[in-house]
Order: sequence, then structure tokens, then C-alpha cells
Amino acid sequence: MFAKLARTGVLAASIAIAGCNDSSMKDFAPEANKPLPDKILADMKAKGMVRTSSVMARIFKEEGKLEIWKAKTNGRYDMVASYDICKWSGKLGPKYTEGDRQAPEGFYTVRPSQMNPRSNYHLSFNIGFPNAYDRANGRTGQNLMVHGACSSSGCYSMTDVQIEQIYAFGRDAFQGGQTEFQVQAFPFRMTAANMARYRSDPNYEFWKMLKVGYDNFEVTKVPPKVDVCEKRYVFNQVAADGQTFDPTGPCPATTQPDSLKSAYNAYQSTYDAAFNSALKASVPPPKPTIAGIKEAGIVSDWSKRRARGERVPIDPPSLNNDGTVTETARMGRIDSPAGRKMAALDAEKAAKQKAEEQRLAAIEAAKQAKEAAKAQALAEKEAARAQAVAAKEAAKAAKEAPVATATIAAPTAAPEAETQAASADESRVTKLKNKLLGMFGG
Repeated sequence: MFAKLARTGVLAASIAIAGCNDSSMKDFAPEANKPLPDKILADMKAKGMVRTSSVMARIFKEEGKLEIWKAKTNGRYDMVASYDICKWSGKLGPKYTEGDRQAPEGFYTVRPSQMNPRSNYHLSFNIGFPNAYDRANGRTGQNLMVHGACSSSGCYSMTDVQIEQIYAFGRDAFQGGQTEFQVQAFPFRMTAANMARYRSDPNYEFWKMLKVGYDNFEVTKVPPKVDVCEKRYVFNQVAADGQTFDPTGPCPATTQPDSLKSAYNAYQSTYDAAFNSALKASVPPPKPTIAGIKEAGIVSDWSKRRARGERVPIDPPSLNNDGTVTETARMGRIDSPAGRKMAALDAEKAAKQKAEEQRLAAIEAAKQAKEAAKAQALAEKEAARAQAVAAKEAAKAAKEAPVATATIAAPTAAPEAETQAASADESRVTKLKNKLLGMFGG
């Protein structure tokens, strides 16, 4: 039994060995041929590794780490390098659908044909999404990479210097005869404390399944044999003679070496005790996680509209626990031919809309002016009518009013002083008259 399991690659090599495929590895770009730094080579030698020994990678999203492990001369693996992930997109949780911007979680396989020395992102390799598990569960997506350039839309992005070293680890292992290497992508280090933190998360059952593979590696320090049946991962299981693993069919009868079972059960007992303790401990709050296929669909629709060049919120939308969707207020569009074309169409549409609004406003203004003039004319007519009625009423009132008679007072006697003055004046006139008559013989 142990020999059969070893032949499948669980403890001896874990990955099949074959000759180097020159057709897929030749004509590399210069950056793809850079050797590993001397310090890393010295560390490898100190740990009992050779430059071309088999390799595997482990990714931890929450911690932001990508680890490189290499096989030692005893067949077990040890970590030789750890890198800070420059960027990964999405939230904790698996990738569900094309455009959801999620970086995958699961167990993936990289072959020489997936290495890209002339990547638009300096160097890259395709991690192999979707794998058998993803396809069995209807998950979609393509071109999910580990690459340079520190820019991500669903990938794991490193700096250019980092990807040169990570790429070199894979290249050297392929040159040493390894035909494929495993990439294990996890939401976080699957410790008892972290599992306790996320025990209420909708992705918890999926993560518990991944943890079985995680634990198998922790126990054996050899990449686990990975199969899929009944739409779930199974690890380090050997199917009975004549039976195979069907990703969507029932799982076949399987066996495991007793030594592996015993070691795994002991590990699990220690974990269970730590998990129960963690339930009572104070732990950091969980990080944001994707709320299943519903949120994936919402983000995917946003990605499609963005790709068409439409104006969309700057950041992807997020589904809240109460079912509402949160979108950022800032809007923008992607700078691409599609984006520029859509911007021109939107500008043309906006200009037409503005012209139509101005036309309707002019019509409305003319209508209001006409109604105002009509109202003014009516008001003037009413004022003239009211004035005529008032004049007629005034004339009628004047005609019907009685005639007034004026009384002239009798003249009053002049005061005595005035009478005396008049008499004196008359006497002087008479004297003057007589004198003149005497002079001229009158």
C-alpha cells in the first residue's frame, strides 16, 4: 500500500518526473534566464537542496505571503524563500465566475507550457484555473496568473525582482526533470485561531475542505496528491484497483497508509484542542470575504460594464450582510479604446440631450411669454372696463345730486373815519376846480 501511494507521488516525489520539454522552454527573454541570487543558492545547499530539485508554492492571502518550498535530498520539502505579495485583488474567498476579480483559492498545477517569459507583466505563469474542482462546480475564469508589474485584476502580483526569482525556481525545477509543480492558495494560514475567527463565514465549509490538504502537507511536508470526486477535493487517497476519481461522480473506494492516518489523526487532535481554546480567546476581527456567487455576479456585471467603457464606480461594488449593495460615489471609466469610444458616444449623447433640453426650454419659455402677454392684455381690458364703470357711476351720482343756491350779503356801512376822509378829499377837489376856472375866466 505504501509503495502504491508513493508511486502516486505522495511521499517520494509527489510529481511525475520526465525529460525537459525544450519546445516550451526555449527562446526565453533575458529576464527569464537570470540565475537565483547567491544567497538563496547558499541557503538551499545548507538545507540539503540542489538548484534543480522539485519545487512548490504556497500563497496566503490575508498574510500577503507567497512561499517557495523545495525538495530536500530526503524527499521532504522545506521553505527556501518567502515574498510579500505586492497586490492581489478581491476579498478572501474563492473565485466563482469570470469578472468577479477574485484571486483563486485551491490546489493548482503549473506545467512548463504555462510559463510565460514574454508576459505583459514582466514574467508570469498561469496557475491553472479552473482546475477539476472549479469546473465540476461551474466556476469560470481564465488567465489567472502569478506575475510581475505589481498590478492585479484577479491575479497574484509581485514586483519584477520577486517574479524573476519565483520564475527561476520553476524554471530550474523543470530543467531538473519536474514536469509540474503545485500551487496551494489559501485565504489565510489555516491555524486553529484563524479557523475560529472565520467559523461563521459563508465560505467556512469550503475552507474546511482546503484545510484537509493544508494539514496533509503540514504532516508530511510533501505536496499532497489531489483528486476531485463528488465535486469536492480529496487528498492522499488511493482509489481501489480499476476505479478512478470522477470530479462530478461518486467517490470510489479508497485507502491510505496506516502511518499517514496515524500521523494525521494525531495532528487533528492537537488542532481540535487549540480550536476549542481559540473559541474563548480574544482574536482580531475577520477581514472582508466574498458573499458567495451572488456577490461574484454583482462584481462580474460591474467588470463587464467597465470593460465596455461605461462609466462605473471606481471600486467594485460590495454585497452587505443585509443584502444591500455598497458602491463608491466616485465614478470613472477605463482608459482603453473601448473606454474612449464609449466616452465619445456618451459625449455625443449628452450634447444631443442638452440640445433637446434647450429646445424644449425655448418652447416652454415662448409658451409662458405668450400666456403672460395674454394675461396682461386681459388685465388691461378688465382695468379699462372697471374705469368706465366708475366714470359712469360718478356721472350718474353728479346728475342726481341737488342744486346749491348762493346768498349774497348786503353791503355794510363804511366806518365813520373812511366817510370823513372821503368828504375832505371832495372839498379839496372842489376848491381846486374853482381856482382853475377863475384863472381862465370860467
